[in-house]
Amino acid sequence: MANSGSRFQVRPVSGALGAEVFGVPFGRLTDADLATVRELLLEHLVLFFPDAAELEPEAHKEFGRGFGKLEVHPFLAKLPGHDELVVLDSEQGAKADVWHTDVTFSDSPPVASVLQIVQCPPAGGDTMWSNQYLAYEAVSAPLRDLLDGLTAVHVFEHPGTSYRAEAEHPVVRTHPETGRRSLYVNRLFTRRIPQLAPVESELILRHLFELSESPQRVCRFRWQPGAIAMWDNRATQHYAVNDYVGRRVGRRVTILGDKPEGEAPRWGAWTAETAGNGVRDTMARA
Repeated sequence: MANSGSRFQVRPVSGALGAEVFGVPFGRLTDADLATVRELLLEHLVLFFPDAAELEPEAHKEFGRGFGKLEVHPFLAKLPGHDELVVLDSEQGAKADVWHTDVTFSDSPPVASVLQIVQCPPAGGDTMWSNQYLAYEAVSAPLRDLLDGLTAVHVFEHPGTSYRAEAEHPVVRTHPETGRRSLYVNRLFTRRIPQLAPVESELILRHLFELSESPQRVCRFRWQPGAIAMWDNRATQHYAVNDYVGRRVGRRVTILGDKPEGEAPRWGAWTAETAGNGVRDTMARA
């Protein structure tokens, strides 16, 4: 177990991402402690705090505020009296068993989230995270060059309501703190790449989703009541494994984000008309 250079003890959990952090005094963190947590998060992308006791709501929110302004989610259930503290209850349908990055349908998706599990089954209900830096680096150089000049449209439609949100972001995002590039598309919310023909967009996205979710770029965490996970939403995806019987309840705060940045798109939106002109031009030159 490595020492982080502070009073915390750090143990990586996989070769791809993730580390357990021990000895974090929640409720008594100094500015230096918060700075260390931020550095560890940038290095490991997801941090687990297995030995944390159940946080009081104010302590949970205060920890999140150490990294930015907290989200008030428009739909998810809240802990009474604490609008920033979302309650994820499997008996109320909170089973996110699709790979995704949170709220990419927003113009400014979240920076990070802090989730504490307060009740879980004796087996099952793990969560997995994947490293999107490594997913980008697994793409061949010619395809990376193409992806660097594309955007993707992300959409969310709330069931049973008229609510619909849509945002367009770079397919490849540059992390604002590390400067590293990562894939920024996900199976749950990403619908299309507007610069490509529909069949091309579908094929490319399918390939990118598979790269993003590949086991060699994943870590997995087995929950115990009281354990906390904190993840960098700018360079990860996650998946809640729905393989359990019983109830799983967590409380989460989410830190509001910044606008994803990457290279400007190098092409305009594809249309059947412009594609047809291209075919005719090619035929005319033949």
